[in-house]
Amino acid sequence: MTTSSNSPKGIDMSAYWLPFTPNRYFHQHPKMMQSAKGAYYFDDQGRKLFDGLSGLWCSPLGHADPRIGAAITKQYETMDYCPAFQMASEATFSLAHRVAQMAPKGLDKVFFTNSGSEAVDTALKIAIAYHRVMGNASRTRMIGRDRAYHGVGMGGISVGGMVANRKMFTSLMIPGVDHLPHTLNLSQMAFSKGQPTWGAHLAEELEKIVALHDANTIAAVILEPVQGSTGVIVPPEGYLQKIREICTKHSILLIFDEVITGFGRLGANFGADRFGVVPDMITFAKAITNGVIPLGGVIVRGDIYDSIIANGGQEQAIEFFHGYTYSGHPMPTAAAHAVLDIFESDDLVNRAKALEPVLENSLHALKGKSGILDIRNFGLSGAVDLEPVAGKPGLRAMKVLEACIERGALVRIAGDCVVIGPPFISKPEEVEFLCSVLGDAVDDAMKIHA
Repeated sequence: MTTSSNSPKGIDMSAYWLPFTPNRYFHQHPKMMQSAKGAYYFDDQGRKLFDGLSGLWCSPLGHADPRIGAAITKQYETMDYCPAFQMASEATFSLAHRVAQMAPKGLDKVFFTNSGSEAVDTALKIAIAYHRVMGNASRTRMIGRDRAYHGVGMGGISVGGMVANRKMFTSLMIPGVDHLPHTLNLSQMAFSKGQPTWGAHLAEELEKIVALHDANTIAAVILEPVQGSTGVIVPPEGYLQKIREICTKHSILLIFDEVITGFGRLGANFGADRFGVVPDMITFAKAITNGVIPLGGVIVRGDIYDSIIANGGQEQAIEFFHGYTYSGHPMPTAAAHAVLDIFESDDLVNRAKALEPVLENSLHALKGKSGILDIRNFGLSGAVDLEPVAGKPGLRAMKVLEACIERGALVRIAGDCVVIGPPFISKPEEVEFLCSVLGDAVDDAMKIHA
């Protein structure tokens, strides 16, 4: 089906293939946004919708902040594009410095990409390159985690652990990848507030993988500090610290995928800061430009960069054969500078931190409602697992999404899980409104039967 009688205002929807969307369902139940301002979207039905997931985790400042627009306009009028190879703009160097200054100590080199997916694949390539120049060419194996989302590049889906993202593309995946188990166990941690107290021992599974493959074959472990796209899976107390210890013990690089958690979502610059665990690389994207123009990157430990550069041959030779036409592009660079200026002037990381208990209390107030299997939260993010409709996975959450829209809020769904992550500019009463709407929407959706 490529057209629909439900097309709003006669719009021809036949040409656009929507990403990560059930296209057949969408054509029968289209959801069209028309504008956005502050913490709200406005749809084609005239509804004002509170942005309950900050776009797709990428718009913590809300929408249409004139300071970002002014920076982009000024950059366009000055220099709209600069070749990414053999030259760069001053603003790109200064942005890299700002990002490095925000990162944990020792992570002081930044490689820019266009997205989180590209950032992950870049980090994996840096890991391989590092071990090779260090004389450890046998270290090629990557360790991901079940239910992980690391974008949609071939490296990212290989180390990722979401089955639906992987099963159609197995023939294209990189070889030599293993996976740790995820840490969500509802029998032990259902309705946890913040970090669960059970589950740190699951980090010991990494030792088993090391014993199985031999540490000298393993290049890197990649983890999301909080697994976001699969439904806000929060690490147990002590888990990430133990993963760090094991990686250090066996000279395995540790990569934190902070595309979602970076730049304030957890009430700190990075999840690494919130958990007190310093990885060897951090991937980032999304919030760095508030979602206005795509930009991503990898923050790298300085000695990793130094080793690759030092082994690059003659000085006129390229040391690392990797990059993108739009790496360090002037336009998203300008947007990122403006966003970081706003983070500083408006104290947004602390504002996000202050909203954390509001979200926690409001979301956990839904406990006891029929159909809710679990509620979990960390930072300014939360998730609710729903009892599925028998034989129709994902339908319950889809109906919750639609009921939320009817009531004035947008949420994100992943299977039969509903995820929220409001903008940092939100007022406490708006976060409370979001959770109240979600509760009412769950009540509506529980009336659906197979």
